[in-house]
Amino acid sequence: MAGTEHDEVEETLKRIEANKDVIGTIVVNTEGIPIRTTLDNSTTVVYAELLRHLTMKARNTVRDIDPQNDICFLRMRTKKHDILVAPENNFLLIVIQKHVNSLWTFP
Repeated sequence: MAGTEHDEVEETLKRIEANKDVIGTIVVNTEGIPIRTTLDNSTTVVYAELLRHLTMKARNTVRDIDPQNDICFLRMRTKKHDILVAPENNFLLIVIQKHVNSLWTFP
């Protein structure tokens, strides 16, 4: 990654992480190895592995429906958090955050 591109990525991550609702961020390379995280190691490994597989499955599903289409973003709302996944060419960005502007309440 070129210096300027790396600086832009770091600046973007800092901006995301400064959000009061963000619990943690993970950047995963194409091999599924976490290369940057704000979470503890065991949590990072679990999220990285499982969300990489889920993203690959979602991408394959979208391409099975339309081979010229691709997945751009995944958002999951769980009872505890929102999980945001942005797949890029060389990495996967995962953001775990508190529920924001929740319209639903869970028991």
